Amino acid sequence: MKQVFILSEKAWSGSAVQFAWQKTLGHFLAVTGGDHTVKIFDRHGQKRNEITLPGNCVAMDWDKDGDTLAIIADRCSAIFLWDANTSKTSQLDSGMRDSLSFLLWSRVGALLAVGTTKGNLLIYNHQTSRKIPILGKHTKRITCGCWSSENLLALGGEDKMITISNQEGDTIRQTSVSSDPSDMQFSVMKTDERISTRESTVSLVVGKKTLFLFNLNDPDNPIDLKFQQSYGSIVTYRWYGDGYIMIGFSRGYFVVISTHIREIGQEVFQANNHKDNLSSIAISQSLNKAASCGDNCIKIHDLSDLKKMYAIINLDDENKGVDQLAWTDDGQLLAVSTRTASLHVFLTKLPVLGDTCSTRIAYLTSLLEVTIVNHVERELPVTVSVEVEPSFIAVGVYHLAVGMNNRAWFYLLGENNVKKLKDAEYLGTVASMHLNSDYAAALFEGKVQLHMIESEGLDAQEERETRLFPADDDKYRILCHALTGDFLIYGTDVNDRIYEIPNFSPTIKGILWENWPMDKGVFVAYDDDKAYTYVFHKDAIQGSKIILAGATEVPFSQKPLLLYNGELTCQTQSGKTNSIYLSTHSFLGDLKDFGPNELAQMLTQTLMLKRFSEAWGICVLLNDQSSWNELGKACLHHMEVDFAIRVYRTCGNAGMVMSLEEIKGIEDRNLLAGHLAMFTNNFNLAQDLYLASSRPISALEMRKDLQHWDSALQLAKCLAPDQIPFISREYALQLEFTGDYINALAHYEKGITGDSKFQEHDEACLAGVAQMSIRMGDIRQGVNQAIKHPSRLLKRDCGAILESMKQFSEAAQLYEKGQYYDKAASVYIRCKNWAKVGELLPHVSSPKIHLQYAKAKEADGRYKEAVVAYENAKQWDSVIRLCLDHLNNPERAVNIVRETQSLDGAKMVARFFLQLGDYGSAIQFLVMSKCNSEAFTLAQQHNKMEIYADIITSESTSNEDYQSVALYFEGEKKHFQAGKFFLLCGQYGRALKHFLKSPNTEDNLAIEMAIETVGQAKDEALKNELIDYLTGENDGMPKDAKYLFRLYMALKQYREAARTAIIIAREEQRSGNYRNAHDVLFSMYSELKTQKIKIPSEMATNLMILHSYILVKTHVKRGDHMKGARMLIRVANNISKFPSHIVPILTSTVIECHRAGLKNSAFTFAAVLMRPENRNKIDLKYKKKIEAMVRHPDKAEVEEPTTACPYCAFQLPECELLCPSCKNNLPYCIATGRHMVRDDWTVCPHCDFPALYSEFKNMLQIENICPMCSERINTVQLKKMNDCTQYLKQDDTDG
Repeated sequence: MKQVFILSEKAWSGSAVQFAWQKTLGHFLAVTGGDHTVKIFDRHGQKRNEITLPGNCVAMDWDKDGDTLAIIADRCSAIFLWDANTSKTSQLDSGMRDSLSFLLWSRVGALLAVGTTKGNLLIYNHQTSRKIPILGKHTKRITCGCWSSENLLALGGEDKMITISNQEGDTIRQTSVSSDPSDMQFSVMKTDERISTRESTVSLVVGKKTLFLFNLNDPDNPIDLKFQQSYGSIVTYRWYGDGYIMIGFSRGYFVVISTHIREIGQEVFQANNHKDNLSSIAISQSLNKAASCGDNCIKIHDLSDLKKMYAIINLDDENKGVDQLAWTDDGQLLAVSTRTASLHVFLTKLPVLGDTCSTRIAYLTSLLEVTIVNHVERELPVTVSVEVEPSFIAVGVYHLAVGMNNRAWFYLLGENNVKKLKDAEYLGTVASMHLNSDYAAALFEGKVQLHMIESEGLDAQEERETRLFPADDDKYRILCHALTGDFLIYGTDVNDRIYEIPNFSPTIKGILWENWPMDKGVFVAYDDDKAYTYVFHKDAIQGSKIILAGATEVPFSQKPLLLYNGELTCQTQSGKTNSIYLSTHSFLGDLKDFGPNELAQMLTQTLMLKRFSEAWGICVLLNDQSSWNELGKACLHHMEVDFAIRVYRTCGNAGMVMSLEEIKGIEDRNLLAGHLAMFTNNFNLAQDLYLASSRPISALEMRKDLQHWDSALQLAKCLAPDQIPFISREYALQLEFTGDYINALAHYEKGITGDSKFQEHDEACLAGVAQMSIRMGDIRQGVNQAIKHPSRLLKRDCGAILESMKQFSEAAQLYEKGQYYDKAASVYIRCKNWAKVGELLPHVSSPKIHLQYAKAKEADGRYKEAVVAYENAKQWDSVIRLCLDHLNNPERAVNIVRETQSLDGAKMVARFFLQLGDYGSAIQFLVMSKCNSEAFTLAQQHNKMEIYADIITSESTSNEDYQSVALYFEGEKKHFQAGKFFLLCGQYGRALKHFLKSPNTEDNLAIEMAIETVGQAKDEALKNELIDYLTGENDGMPKDAKYLFRLYMALKQYREAARTAIIIAREEQRSGNYRNAHDVLFSMYSELKTQKIKIPSEMATNLMILHSYILVKTHVKRGDHMKGARMLIRVANNISKFPSHIVPILTSTVIECHRAGLKNSAFTFAAVLMRPENRNKIDLKYKKKIEAMVRHPDKAEVEEPTTACPYCAFQLPECELLCPSCKNNLPYCIATGRHMVRDDWTVCPHCDFPALYSEFKNMLQIENICPMCSERINTVQLKKMNDCTQYLKQDDTDG
């Protein structure tokens, strides 16, 4: 593929390059970057126009005929239109207030669709200038779209909606997708019926993961195609052929799928075209080719056979990779943008035709266009339009010739114009042609016709006008020719070069050449007895030569006639023919029956005959590494680079493969042979070949790579004198490594260039001079050189050399100059130069040096300086020791101990406080230093046990220490403390004994600790002992039941805890604390449910009644008196459970029933209130009304609605909780108190209690708190349950 031009402008750098080919014609290419302009180039890379925009280009598109380019810019509501015929730019006001985000021309008309960032749409008719604004087409930015061949417009936006509109902007279809849509296209899906070819399918990429196919004729059944995750995300796709889609994926995969309804989504072809990533694909229908780009290459496939790679284009300079790819409509040019903001255009369809004359070049730039350029003479390019697509081109001093078949056209190249002169016909198909100032020479069918381009007139001699070579008497064919100003030169099939045939017998009677087309270099020379096989090795590293491959016995009296593929056909005396196989071709035939030795001999034969394919088969059978290596070396010897690559790749020699890949395109034979000789370790031959090649410098490069520095220096004198200093430096390094310091110094000195361009190199040489001077004993010069040198590393290295030579003062000086203060200080210490060490100390980081300095200062009695040095050395114990013993600074010592947790430091501080008599502090630091026994003894002696106890409680201490403290407190009769420490050391019995003996306090902490003790101990005897204490068995004073409840909970004895909870709730009810009673029962109910223990029926019933009472306030507050009345009736029927508030509850029941229209129920409970024991307790403001109800009873009653039993579907009153049909206790709604029904079931997401979904949802809209567990609930958390079977199991409660 020929590169036509590259576009790269500085203004584009740092931004993605967008481009668009002119449709249909492909004459123009519009390109934009981040520079607020759109540049128009022709197909030769010439800039034809530049359109300045108010912002970056958002989108651009050519109309269907390529006449108008439409452009929209960032943050601008105008549309820019560039006319390709007049090169004029006009602006069109869109009338939209928001920025434009999308633009697309119709494929069949003059309609332009423009989308905005807020989802509005404008359809503009370029012929009539009519604008149709459609507001709200989408709710968010329109990002993609496409026109169909019927002028339907499909759009997608960030609102994840797809709309299909007609050309008036009316929406005819719409659908939603799951993620952001992109890359939208109209096409025709394959169907069985083949009734319509209308484009009825919209395809788009959703979320870069799936391909969405939306059929307008079947909108309810879109197709969502997903692909393997290993492919990566979808980059782009193209429809082609009969309903096929080609998809490019980000990880380099290139996949083709079918959209036939019976094979939808099926992968027809898959290839990993690019190693790291794929960025774009393009299809040219006219070429029937597909291209993909990724990494830094383009790969082109033939659509008729995708497995066949048509071409690969590598963009080696584009290290950041390629970006987008597009063909012109006619497929002639392929443009690819790169991530470095450049654009490459390649010729994909034109034949590569060209010719030269002196420094002038003529070459084909279009199918009907030839360009003549002369870069050396700086002539302006001349473009010539020709009449036919040429198959050959020739250029002369004043003329241009193009032609095809047996015909040629000639043009005169004037100063200002090009004039067609004439056309000429020849006697055969022209293979090539050359021109000079007057003549044209055409080669055809082994002949050359020489004739004048412009005739001199009628009287001119015919021989001067035209002549044919060779003459009739000459029996040779012309193979090639050239034409200079004075001569016609041609080469024939007669070759005068002579090669020696080795071991040629004088009895030879004849020679036969191999007629098999693959073995053109093989011939046999035969006599009466034998046929000798020779091979002409034309392209070998050492040059062309002939070798003897072997000899074969010829049957008596037989004469060889024909040689074809190793088969020698001989004529016998009887007039018949007989075939024999040459012994050098024994490898032909089935090789499976031969052993390794025979196969090895055959391998040698194949290599001599250059039959590499057969050699490959033998190597496969031998499966031996040495055989593969032998084949590879033979390929290198014969310069068969491609086959050698294949061999070395098979045997896993990656280094050789990479090296051969780099050189396989070299045309210079000597240069290529030199490389191959080097690969075979024949370095002297390689050097000779390199020196004979067009690039002799390669010989020097080889010697440098081999580190043959002496040979490299000799070559550099002739080939590259400027490299002598650099080679000298490398040679010096090698000599230094081998210990030859004298010669190393000499070569370092030769390596100094004195040129400021090579300052870094000169510094390296000077560094070498300094080091070699020191090594050779010239220490003063070496040190001075090192000090002057800017490199710190040199000073370090020279210092190390001096240190190894025991030259400590100079070594330290260099370390210091190089700012290697640790090393300098270390060497100064070895010299006992403490003053210098002290100067360097602020820069020293090594703790070891600080420690040495600190010890020296402490020995001198300079304790403050010693402390600073000890701190820098992180020797905290020494700092603490000096602070306590010499600097009288105990606060500092204490702070350091607390920060560092040093054990030895804590001991020193403890001893210090002991001497001062501060026993509490001494105890603290003794514990910190793990001297617990000493701390205990000290606390015991000085009555500081409480302090000791507090300290060890916060520390991780052993059981023995806890026991010691516990025994001490036991002796002191401090029962609570004794119990606490017995608990810590795991002696639960003794701990419980002391907790029970401990005097009671307001918070009853001792009882709480006793419960915790029994909970940890899990001992039956201790449990019984505590239960006896709590129930008052020992002292006749029962404790609060809540402690018994907590004990059972701590022991996880949930049944006993439940019974206790019922008792506690009963007491709370008697006291009128109904909410507390409810919460106790609810918490116990939840715990039993969690532990999957049956709920006692008494607990369930009491919780239901208490919850019904609590719901009353909620219903009345909401003004729902009927629900309130129903719950009060349930409570009033169980009034014995509310002894503290009998009259108020009955009064409320009468009032709410009266309000709700339940007159008979109101009368019933009013009659109860009128009983003597209740009458005088009625509130005076209600008393008369209640008396009136009783005296004048109204028995009217609103009948209670019925709902289905969730077990048997029997219809019963909605507040009834016992089904008369199936006798089941029914679950109740925590929001209303009614029994549950199957089709309106939900549960609280926190406590899992059931509720009627509709009622609970209404309740939460007013107050978002669960009436059962008091947790906050959002209505979105409620889920209506379709299957409530698990909540209807009968084993939730005890009978």
